[in-house]
Amino acid sequence: MKYSDEQRIGKILVTGNKLMAFIRDRGLTAEDIMKDETLQWAITTPLYNIGEQVYQLSEPYKAARTDIPWLMIAGLRHRLVHDYESTNWSLICEVVFRELPELIEKLS
Repeated sequence: MKYSDEQRIGKILVTGNKLMAFIRDRGLTAEDIMKDETLQWAITTPLYNIGEQVYQLSEPYKAARTDIPWLMIAGLRHRLVHDYESTNWSLICEVVFRELPELIEKLS
C-alpha cells in the first residue's frame, strides 16, 4: 500500500512517541540500554521503523524540510538492519535521548 507523506509523518510520530513513552515509563537510562540486549532490541525496532518511513517519504517533501537530517535517519535504519552486530550503542543512546525528541518536536 502506498502511503502519503502525511501518513508517513503520522507513523513516525506515533512510533517515536511510543518509544519515548517506553523509555520514560521504565525510567531507562543510557547505561540501562548499553548493558541490556533485550532493551537494545526493543529500542532499535522502532528506530528502524522510523527510518523506513523516512526512506519512503517523497523527495519533494524532504527537500521542503531541510532542517531535518533525512539521509542520516534513513541511513541509521540501514545500519541497524544490515550491520546490527557493529551497532554503536553510545550513538543509539544519543539518538534516543537527544535527537528523537527533537525530531518529534519538529514534525509535530
